[in-house]
Amino acid sequence: MRRFLVRGEIVFAAILMIGAVGAGILEYGCNNSQQDPVSSGGSPLYSNPVTGNGAPSGPHYDLNIIGVPKTKTADMTGDNGHRIFVPLDGSTKILLSPGDFQVLDANGTDGSASFQLPNPDSANTGTTQYSVYARALGKPGGKSFLVTCATDSFGTTFCSTDTAFFVRQKGKNSFTNVSKELLYIYADINGDGVIDRVPLFDASLENYYWSYDNNGLKIVQLRFYQIPTTVP
Repeated sequence: MRRFLVRGEIVFAAILMIGAVGAGILEYGCNNSQQDPVSSGGSPLYSNPVTGNGAPSGPHYDLNIIGVPKTKTADMTGDNGHRIFVPLDGSTKILLSPGDFQVLDANGTDGSASFQLPNPDSANTGTTQYSVYARALGKPGGKSFLVTCATDSFGTTFCSTDTAFFVRQKGKNSFTNVSKELLYIYADINGDGVIDRVPLFDASLENYYWSYDNNGLKIVQLRFYQIPTTVP
C-alpha cells in the first residue's frame, strides 16, 4: 500500500493512526476504572471512584465518635472540632440540628452531645444531597449501634427500624454507606401499619437525634461526601 501514498498522505495516515490508538486507550481507561455505584438499598445514581478503604474519593467532612472509659468534665459546648466523646460502654443521644457541618457539643459522656448537619432530603424524594460512610476503628472486639430517632408533637418517640451496626474486627475495616440509617427514619408514624420514610428535619417530626449504644468500641469514623445516595 505504501507505493500508492505520496509523502504528505503518509504523514496524514500516521496522524489518523495515532488518533485512533489514543481514542482506544481513552475508551479502555474509562470503561475499566474502579467505580462505586453510591447507593444504599436503591438504584445507583452515578459512579464515583473508590479509594482503597472502601470510601469514595473527593472532599468530605470527618466526624469521629470516640468511646472513652471516663466521664469528661470540661465544658465542650460550642466545640468546633471533628469529634464527639461518648462512654466506652453505655448510651448517648447525639442531638441533631440543621446547618453546616459542625460539632456543637463534643461531650456525650454526660448523656448527650450535639451535632449540626445539612438537611439531606428536604422534599423526601429518596435522593440525598450528600452521603454518609462509616467504619469502626480501634482495638478489635468492640461493637456499637447507631439509630436515628425523633418525636412527634405529642412527645411519642419514633426510632428507625434500620440501625447502623459497627464491629471492630481484626485487620482492615472498610467504609460502608450508612446514609439510609443515619439520614432517615423508617417507622410507622401515622399508625396505619405501613412503614413510612422520614428524612432528617422533616416537619412531620421534631427533636431529631442519633441514639448511640456503645459496647466497647473505641472509634466510629463518619465521612460526609457531597455525592447523592438513593434509598428505598
